[in-house]
Amino acid sequence: MSQTNKTWVTEFLLLGLSDDPQTQLLLFILFLVVYLVTVLGNLLLISLVLFDSQLHTPMYFFLCNLSTADFCFSTTIVPQTLVHMISRRKLISFMGCAVQLLFILLFGCTECALLAVMSYDRYLAICDPMHYPLLMTWKVCIQLALVCWVSGILVSMVDTTFTLQPPYQGENRIPHFFCEPPALLELASADTHNSQMAIFLMGVVILLAPVTLILVSYGCIIVTVVRMKTTSGRLKAFSTCGSHLLVVIIFYGSAIISYMTPRTAKEQGKLVSVFYAVITPMLNPLIYSLKNKDVKKALRNAIIRGPLGKI
Repeated sequence: MSQTNKTWVTEFLLLGLSDDPQTQLLLFILFLVVYLVTVLGNLLLISLVLFDSQLHTPMYFFLCNLSTADFCFSTTIVPQTLVHMISRRKLISFMGCAVQLLFILLFGCTECALLAVMSYDRYLAICDPMHYPLLMTWKVCIQLALVCWVSGILVSMVDTTFTLQPPYQGENRIPHFFCEPPALLELASADTHNSQMAIFLMGVVILLAPVTLILVSYGCIIVTVVRMKTTSGRLKAFSTCGSHLLVVIIFYGSAIISYMTPRTAKEQGKLVSVFYAVITPMLNPLIYSLKNKDVKKALRNAIIRGPLGKI
């Protein structure tokens, strides 16, 4: 059949992570629990930062932005995935797929930029503590946060445009559980070289450039910490940065594998996507809260001030 006789795709079929009913049920329970923890954890962290004056510092300001991006990122993907796991119709309209694609890239790219800014904030706090209050003012914090969100908007618009630019005719089965550029481009009915190059270049801007900044920042931090005379100072510095570094490794590692390396097996690609699309948004509030004394103290104060504390 010639390409001119093929019908334009108006909806896509998301094949999901498995076609086995029992496996789908187990995945549904797992994803539901992860999503509930993600929502509760991120909303709780956002609330604590907003309403506890002791957390009104640059580090927690950026953390609040990160939790907002995580919450929106997860909500763009997981609820629809849950619906598809328990329903026979696993269809998404072309426009619905485009909208999901745009918002996934927006919040994901914003998180990439925020993680880089947070590493720069930690670099200034540890390596130049005397000038930190002068350099990281509230005006600068707001400007950096705006740059992160604007960069997310711009990169998402470029990637979405180039992903949807090729014609989609005939095949509409996406071997994935959400609309993602690499999986969509495999279904295009024309050459996708230009689209792939555009997405790769955007990946350099929003993935490799922030990773470079993070590595440089942590290189300087490690040198500074090693030179510290007191053991307590070293432990405090490593504790402050350890949480952020763990999140960076999980998020950037899986994202770079998906977007910056040659396409691997489809099943492996889906599993890699689970890490940065589902797991990382849940881990961020858990890692930062469980390893942070200030957040624990703010939570205790909130409980004491709340209805439970008045009983």
